[in-house]
Amino acid sequence: MSLGWIKTLVSITVGLVIWDSGLLAKAVSPTVDRTEECELLVIGGGLSGVAASYEALLAGKTVCMTEITDWVGGQISAQGTSALDERTTQRSRLFFPRGYLEFRERIKEYYGELNPGDCWVSESCFLPKDAHAIMWQQLKDAEEKGNGTLKWFPTTVVKELDIEKAAGGTGKQITSAVAIQHSPKNKYLPLNTLPLSSTIEDAYSYADSRVFSKEIIRFVPATSSDQAADWYVIEATETGEIVALADVPYRLGIDPLSPLEPSSSSIDGDPYCTQGFTYTFAMEATAEPQEHQKPTFYDQHKNYYSYELERLADFDLVFTYRRIWSPETGDTEKFGGIEFTASTPGDISMQNWTWGNDYRPGTAEDNLVYTRQQLQELGQLEPGGWLGGLRTRTLSRGEDHALGYFYWLVEGTTDSQLGDGVKKPHPNHRLLTGLDSPMGTAHGLSKYPYIREGRRIIGRVSPGYSDGFTITETDISRADYRDEYYGQNLDPTTYRQLWKSIDGIEAISNKNIDIKQIQARTRSTIYPDSVGVGHYAIDFHPCMSDSPAEKAGNTEREGERRGGGQAYPFQIPLRAMIPQEIDNLLVAGKSIATSHIAAAAYRVHSFEWSSGAAAGIAAIFSLEEEIMPYQLVDEPFIREEKLQILKDKLEENGNPTAFPDTSIFNQDWSDWQ
Repeated sequence: MSLGWIKTLVSITVGLVIWDSGLLAKAVSPTVDRTEECELLVIGGGLSGVAASYEALLAGKTVCMTEITDWVGGQISAQGTSALDERTTQRSRLFFPRGYLEFRERIKEYYGELNPGDCWVSESCFLPKDAHAIMWQQLKDAEEKGNGTLKWFPTTVVKELDIEKAAGGTGKQITSAVAIQHSPKNKYLPLNTLPLSSTIEDAYSYADSRVFSKEIIRFVPATSSDQAADWYVIEATETGEIVALADVPYRLGIDPLSPLEPSSSSIDGDPYCTQGFTYTFAMEATAEPQEHQKPTFYDQHKNYYSYELERLADFDLVFTYRRIWSPETGDTEKFGGIEFTASTPGDISMQNWTWGNDYRPGTAEDNLVYTRQQLQELGQLEPGGWLGGLRTRTLSRGEDHALGYFYWLVEGTTDSQLGDGVKKPHPNHRLLTGLDSPMGTAHGLSKYPYIREGRRIIGRVSPGYSDGFTITETDISRADYRDEYYGQNLDPTTYRQLWKSIDGIEAISNKNIDIKQIQARTRSTIYPDSVGVGHYAIDFHPCMSDSPAEKAGNTEREGERRGGGQAYPFQIPLRAMIPQEIDNLLVAGKSIATSHIAAAAYRVHSFEWSSGAAAGIAAIFSLEEEIMPYQLVDEPFIREEKLQILKDKLEENGNPTAFPDTSIFNQDWSDWQ
């Protein structure tokens, strides 16, 4: 079933597609069909949401977990990026949270090996549909082992939050949340038949449609008492939906150039330029050539696609890069200095390629994640007005772009970056579609796009963070700030402040030291309130300069890749997970308080799990100790006894809060790759 046919079908079936949120599906006083009680409300069933739920279930708690799709796992399942992004040293030492390690072991047990796809991008590539099943069983086993209760709400979105001024604490608390669960009304249109762009605004409407029946659910605390908080809400969505809906301070896109963000590509910042998103898909190698129908939208997109670099300009190299299933091992081949096993009929590859199915809008006319100003103008911050906070037209173009990339792979002869004569047709492949396909959709695209960057909270004001706590570029980057670029492009004051922010231990006692004598530290910032760990390169998939993103001759935003490069192993401070204004909301996953550049490293699989586990355990600890999370970090220069108890609990539970030998005196992290 082609995506074009599906979009035609939905326009007939639904009768109306609301492309840019111009019409808001509101209900003045929706009738609540049922009320659910929980100790933790986890909004988002991706890796961070699953990790938070996993730890809470092991602790015997009642967890309500919502998810816009019908799969758990996010990146590894519904978003289709089922190739684990891991750094070499962390992986060799298996220095990961316990739940993440358990999932890796379950993959190995399920397939009989960790890498059933024999991919070369990772030590583990697997089928997204299997990842959902494996992770779901892991949650159910945690529920049984810990005697907890999991209330699972698939195909469910949060529509409204009740936020009230609390008697205790510093601000407000979320007292209830209203959600909408949708189910298919028409047997000829089961779930995952239609692409996300055709259903997302319907999913956020209270009213039944021609496609969906709706159930309105109110989530409330399981108990009511005089303690600090009756429950905790964990924001674990992919784009920071609850951050926007709760209207707490956040950032979006590029941060302004500063001593802490010296590689920023913008003097003043740009909220419209976030990293590209990707609809992944699975394709299978076949013994015989397949017939491929040229999409009607292909000519609009074909001049974007490219192998990108000469050393990558080989179809088999790209196909095997994220090969997620390989029933037979092919011969060893080599291209561009990279060894891989040749593909054989039956091999399945997942595609996630920068100059392929990445879709990279970056202007006010086509940005995917709406800014606060845009949300206000569209009425999405009005009562009942929330529609998910994404530009539906851009989702649709991203879907077309991904399917156009498949056609380019099998039939294309152009290459936008390398010129004529590089790309050859490879028709012996087919797009895997159908509800039983690896992506679990009729159209073959992932159920939800892989989101690299969304809204990022601004943490609370504290000493040294007068504008609110944020993890920045200089906290983690291995960049050589002696490079003449920084001396020539930063004004003297900014340049000196940059070096003061990255000085090594030699400069601690002498703040008047000459800049040329300062030795930059060779580790990331160490946080006394660290509750998790992560390690990955600062990896950019930059937005494009003009709109539409696929326009022939379009270029990446100038200067965006300067911030990219290697990073030191880094920590996840609890302060990065605590938003301003609301005391019983914790943020996990990609919406923690990071800068645009730091976020490019804080987005991979194991980090998401580590942050989610920390959020779950911190919420449980706060409930049991009758303390607010912010109270654990409100005196950063005083050793908080209960903060240490929380950190000890995390470590005892197999969730590391620091890498081995982390110390201000240990400056040698060159061996960590």
